[in-house]
Amino acid sequence: MPEAPPPLLLGPGPSNVPARVLAAMAQPLRGHLDPLFLARLDRVQAQLRTLFGTDHPLTLPLSATGSAGMEACLVNLLEPGDPVVIGVAGVFGERMCDVAARAGARVTRVEAEWGAALDPDAMAEALGRVRPKVVAFVHAETSTGVLQPVEEIARAAKEVEALVVLDCVTSLGGVPVQLDDWGVAAAYSATQKCLSCPPGLAPISFGPRALARIRERRRPVQSWYLDASLLAGYYGSERVYHHTAPISAIYALAEGLRLVEEEGMPARARRHQEAARALAEAVAPLGFEPLVPEAIRLPPLTTLRLPERVLRTGEADLRRRLLSEHGIEVGGGLGKLAGRVWRVGLMGENARTTCVDRLVEALGHLLA
Repeated sequence: MPEAPPPLLLGPGPSNVPARVLAAMAQPLRGHLDPLFLARLDRVQAQLRTLFGTDHPLTLPLSATGSAGMEACLVNLLEPGDPVVIGVAGVFGERMCDVAARAGARVTRVEAEWGAALDPDAMAEALGRVRPKVVAFVHAETSTGVLQPVEEIARAAKEVEALVVLDCVTSLGGVPVQLDDWGVAAAYSATQKCLSCPPGLAPISFGPRALARIRERRRPVQSWYLDASLLAGYYGSERVYHHTAPISAIYALAEGLRLVEEEGMPARARRHQEAARALAEAVAPLGFEPLVPEAIRLPPLTTLRLPERVLRTGEADLRRRLLSEHGIEVGGGLGKLAGRVWRVGLMGENARTTCVDRLVEALGHLLA
């Protein structure tokens, strides 16, 4: 029986992986302490610093998914009893609260409607009142398709000497990220979205203020595996054994980052914007409309309100048919938006108007 062609992945991640990245994964293995592999790892770390817009020394591909990147940032910077302010405007802000609470932190939530941006004034008020050790929020909220403001919140955090932790899972490689200019102390991302690599690595960056906080801890980090002071031994200049790095995944990331370099981040960001704009225009005649206002819309992921006829007949069935009959995957809504929206990802390799055309043609057939 012939194998089915690979699907077009237009959900919230993963995105399709370029042939060059797949070929890189097929390279022969080397040991994780082999000098030739470590030289490649050095280059990956330098490329990640460029992409994150930072000189942070401890910038590395964590051997785990993006959710582990979130946990690594929070458990390293928070101890039991520490106050933390978290902006909650979707599923992943909620997850930050859960992770911080499990670390024993005292969590203050600042909430926004799903599909709206965090209010910088509300965040500043909470920061002034709580004076937290850490303020954390999601730059690109994957559950809503909102691109959150960073600079105003980071300025307010600086006034109370709070460390900013930023979730860049759906922004890194799709929209500009500038950790140093924004004053972000720690950030994390994932490889399967705008970098168009397989899932399994979490690019992560700890700046000098974050590392100083870790050195000042009263007790060890609750996670041995995610302890940044131990990770620094392997990912720093000493290259001391910590764990067996996923060699093939790092080869894939190295090639994915090379593709980003060749295109250039300004051109890449424009491509994501153009694809998202084309999507919003093309699906309008079919009755789909963006949930998020254009000023705060996240180009790599568009959340679409569903037409009434789709809501009546059941959106999940239409998504299943889109995949089974046309080989196209899109994402359903999460949390408060479940059953009400679709999440369409145009990320990395898939941020192209040709992908939009294929999706719209398929929807036209299914809705005819």
